Amino acid sequence: MKPKHVPQRTCIACRTVAGKRGLVRLVRVDGRVEVDPTGKQAGRGAYLHPSRTCWQAVIESNRIEQALRIKLSAANRQELMNYMQDLPETE
Repeated sequence: MKPKHVPQRTCIACRTVAGKRGLVRLVRVDGRVEVDPTGKQAGRGAYLHPSRTCWQAVIESNRIEQALRIKLSAANRQELMNYMQDLPETE
């Protein structure tokens, strides 16, 4: 029997390929960036490991802005940092 296909995505922070379900999706919606817990929200998306190290790397640089082709507002950046606080230090 053929094994089930597992969609692969690349983390925009560490550039590691992993299964889609193991990553957190960020999506561009109405000029802002939101966390997409379902992974099915409409809009341009980017993927990150659910670890603080990957999140810090993209928030401190402009990788989210490059991947989603958007300019982050200060409030939007703060929302993402608040979400990051609840994540474990590493994967």
